Amino acid sequence: MKPDPILECDVLVLGSGAGGLSTAVTAAARGLSVLVCEKEDVFGGTTAWSGGWMWIPRNPLATRAGIVEDESAPRAYLKSELGAHFDAAKADALIEHGPRMVEFFERRTSMRFVDGNRIPDFHTTHGAATGGRSVCAMPFDGRELGPLIDKLRPPLVEMTIKGMAIASGQDLAHFMNATRNAKSAWHVTKRFATFAWHSLRYRRSMHLVNGNALVARLLKSAADRGVDLRTRAKAVSITREGERVTGARVEIEGVMHDVRARRGVVLACGGYPHDVQRQKETFPVMPHWSAAPRSNTGDGIRLGVAAGAHFDASLEAPAAWAPVSLVPKSEGQDVAFAHLIERAKPGVIAVTRAGRRFTNEASSYYDFVSALIGTTAPGDETCAWLVCDHRFQRRYGLGFAKPFPFPLGPYERSGYLQSAPTLDALAQQCGIDARALADTVATYNTYAKDGFDPQFHKGSTPYNRVQGDASHKPNPCLAPIVDGPFHAVKIVPGSLGTFAGLSTDARSRVLDETRAPISGLYAIGNDAASMMGGHYPAGGITLGPAMTFGYLAGLELAEPAREESIANSSNFTHARTLQ
Repeated sequence: MKPDPILECDVLVLGSGAGGLSTAVTAAARGLSVLVCEKEDVFGGTTAWSGGWMWIPRNPLATRAGIVEDESAPRAYLKSELGAHFDAAKADALIEHGPRMVEFFERRTSMRFVDGNRIPDFHTTHGAATGGRSVCAMPFDGRELGPLIDKLRPPLVEMTIKGMAIASGQDLAHFMNATRNAKSAWHVTKRFATFAWHSLRYRRSMHLVNGNALVARLLKSAADRGVDLRTRAKAVSITREGERVTGARVEIEGVMHDVRARRGVVLACGGYPHDVQRQKETFPVMPHWSAAPRSNTGDGIRLGVAAGAHFDASLEAPAAWAPVSLVPKSEGQDVAFAHLIERAKPGVIAVTRAGRRFTNEASSYYDFVSALIGTTAPGDETCAWLVCDHRFQRRYGLGFAKPFPFPLGPYERSGYLQSAPTLDALAQQCGIDARALADTVATYNTYAKDGFDPQFHKGSTPYNRVQGDASHKPNPCLAPIVDGPFHAVKIVPGSLGTFAGLSTDARSRVLDETRAPISGLYAIGNDAASMMGGHYPAGGITLGPAMTFGYLAGLELAEPAREESIANSSNFTHARTLQ
């Protein structure tokens, strides 16, 4: 029997999201040969569909803007938020080396960032900040990728306007105000014109934003450093020599290869959001709908467990909960649309089938679903309805049902959007208790006009308010629900990715059942159990640590000879900034 072809490298990275590419670029910058294997025919994983935000306290962009904070503040926030799941070593690594990661990528790669200096943490517990802890990739011209642009996962169509992605922040604000403000109208007109030209010339938008821009910039940086980037390359097993991981068997373009990695193997396959069996074992509610790509089926976790790794499901929650609605697709399975924006806007409420509100609609997506799961009786379907009037829908949209000037007919005919002239009729269509819904809306309206929510305090926190509509007074998150027709969209529990994963240490090394490192094996991103312990204290707490611990893994892989001398180092003195 003919032996498998052999490929050799210093570092083998399995997966091509932000965490894996961060590792690859950092290791390549230290002179290592790196092979990135992605099982799909496009790069980017969940990152390419994400908002692209990274939670990096004390980052250089904030510092340059005059937002300077001592490391004790974000550490205190993490400690108050994570409770028993607080890992001091990982918290210190993120807080110390997150800023260094940003500085390295700014100075040595094609990465450029925009600040999130006005984005607050989700909660107001001890150590929380009202801004200065977030960064996102700067928009990127996809033409700079050359032929690699055809290997970049495009944005999720359902989260775009016909394939045109909208950046959070000022870009989104312009789209929201396009029918009310001449400057915004001009901005949107130019964006549509550019999109039309790109679609005609390149068959896709070349104005890349959000997570798509993050992956594109990382791919460009990897290509510039000579990283070997392979698609249609699926790892089927980890190889070992004695106790050390030395590579993997990888099927590339239908041909099995023996890939030998001199320094180590990095698992960065995106967690298990579509591994139904592991979901059943760890999730409190099934079925579950994830907004992550369907190819994220837990490959990295299975490979790690087969190599002796410990799978940690002891977290507060196994996944990054997010409310989703199901968009009917004529050609196949429904698509999960994540509701991240409109819930905080003034004039919408969320009710259960009993017709009652159950939470602050402007709370984080994670908190919203946690509350929904907590209100569902055993045996009942876990679901809710977002309910609004016509003014709200035409102003802000409702989930996948876009605002004016997009017509409502297609959303209504597909069954995605329920519409009726009265609340009673809407309740009948949705299976909601009609009398309770009428009472709920009447009660809500009595205080919404005054801008105060005594039930759930919608609009009471900095995060609530920044997500609302600043032009609406007195409360950017509250307005009465008054004039029909009325609209509703059904919400079910979903996620943006998984939190449970392989146990790792603060150097990204995978740990076995005795919590000892497995030599030569690393896990990044959602393949590793979240350092947040299943909590969600701020936007970007997935990508921020993924980029940071990928950076640290790259440095670690580049300096194996120093491993023993730094084994007990709490301040990561070996992870000096690359300049």
